[in-house]
Amino acid sequence: MTQSNPTINISEPLVIRENHSNSVVTLTLNRPKQFNALSVELLTAMQKELDSIAQDSNIRVVVIAAKGKAFCAGHNLKEMRAHSDEAFHNALFQQCSQMMLTINQMPQVVIAKVQGIATAAGCQLVATCDLAVASDNAKFATSGINVGLFCSTPAVALSRNLSRKQAFEMLITGEFIDANTAMQQGLINRVAPTEQLDATLQSLVDAIINKSPMATATGKDMFYKQLDMDLANAYEYASKVMTCNMMADDVSEGIDAFIEKRQAVWKGQ
Repeated sequence: MTQSNPTINISEPLVIRENHSNSVVTLTLNRPKQFNALSVELLTAMQKELDSIAQDSNIRVVVIAAKGKAFCAGHNLKEMRAHSDEAFHNALFQQCSQMMLTINQMPQVVIAKVQGIATAAGCQLVATCDLAVASDNAKFATSGINVGLFCSTPAVALSRNLSRKQAFEMLITGEFIDANTAMQQGLINRVAPTEQLDATLQSLVDAIINKSPMATATGKDMFYKQLDMDLANAYEYASKVMTCNMMADDVSEGIDAFIEKRQAVWKGQ
């Protein structure tokens, strides 16, 4: 008598990685039924991918996208309620903060592609990314206040993108803003109809990858470091970075190409 083989249940990956031929990687949050909530498992999967990408100098741009109606609804509230101990919640918020810091510190430019709602830590993720494009039906909120939980960690990213009053209004009311308002207030860069979102994203990606890899990596690192400095120290630091940047082969090539009215040929990192 033969025995039938048991059915193997292969679950869908939490994060889908797509490597593009033009030095671009897309990471897609893949828990649409859970509105791509940032569970411990999803955060772990994202961290693994981001750490790997950060070490690859061939990758220039990372796009963070999502499947389903929501981009990201923040933390998984059911998971949070299932744990009453302080240690779990502290570890969860530390884990999420580390992922956000990784996005900030990695040399690649990270772009959020927002096709639906982004709330709480999901809104934080959008604010943390270097750039963001959104469909015109996307909405944004830091809605923890509605359940008695002030969005303290999202406030860190939000207050570094929006003005103080605009950020605090979102945080203290929990109310949604639409995509056009989000663009006006500085949370996102571009808004497009849903059917044009991919093209809008691609135009932004193309504008980045056509530039010197050395210059974009140097620029991202410099931009975030100087934000926390006072004006005099920021200028001193910027002058040193620009001097070092000026010594790079890509700058000589870029200036020569400009003078000679030709396309520059970048040498890479």
